[in-house]
Amino acid sequence: MMSSDEIVRVRLDKWLWAARFFKTRALAVTAIETGKVEVNGERAKRAKQLQVGDELHIRLGPYHHVVTVRAVSERRGPAGVAAGLYSESEEARKAREAMRIQVKAAQSVPGYDRGRPTKKDRRDIERLRRRGS
Repeated sequence: MMSSDEIVRVRLDKWLWAARFFKTRALAVTAIETGKVEVNGERAKRAKQLQVGDELHIRLGPYHHVVTVRAVSERRGPAGVAAGLYSESEEARKAREAMRIQVKAAQSVPGYDRGRPTKKDRRDIERLRRRGS
């Protein structure tokens, strides 16, 4: 077993999971295979060996992360430790914050799909169905 000091390179899917970008390695693999993760400007495979200094572009929903690998780890630790595995560019952080504000504004628009109907919504739907019969 290698100690964390001896690890120089680590698989892309393991690093994404350890850095807490994805909840499971399977989700990380899916994102890599669908082209949502780029390493140094190129599409990568899940077994791509990451090393310190590599630049990653990660798309998670409407958000785009541009991070530089500061450390490698094969083990998933606490969020504070995971945040130390990478540094994010200032421009990407500002762009992501602006996108977060846009998404929040879009959700406050009437008629925005909130997902599953609430109990009140279901009662209103039932009332409309009874009236139409």
